[in-house]
Amino acid sequence: MGNGAKAAMRRERAGKDEGKAKSQLKTNQAAMNIICSVCRQTFLQTIKRKALEEHIASKHSGKEFAACFPSFTD
Repeated sequence: MGNGAKAAMRRERAGKDEGKAKSQLKTNQAAMNIICSVCRQTFLQTIKRKALEEHIASKHSGKEFAACFPSFTD
């Protein structure tokens, strides 16, 4: 196999990866499944309860946690 064939093979292999998306934006958007029922803001499924409590304190003072996030489980 000559150098020309090796270069062509390398270009072919590199071309296979070109079509794949390297961004995680679609994955992150799909993972946003925790929704505040008051303001409809979405949060990633990996968020901690403390961060959600901070959201309630800053945006919805006086509301209960269960009222904003009824389906959240620790």
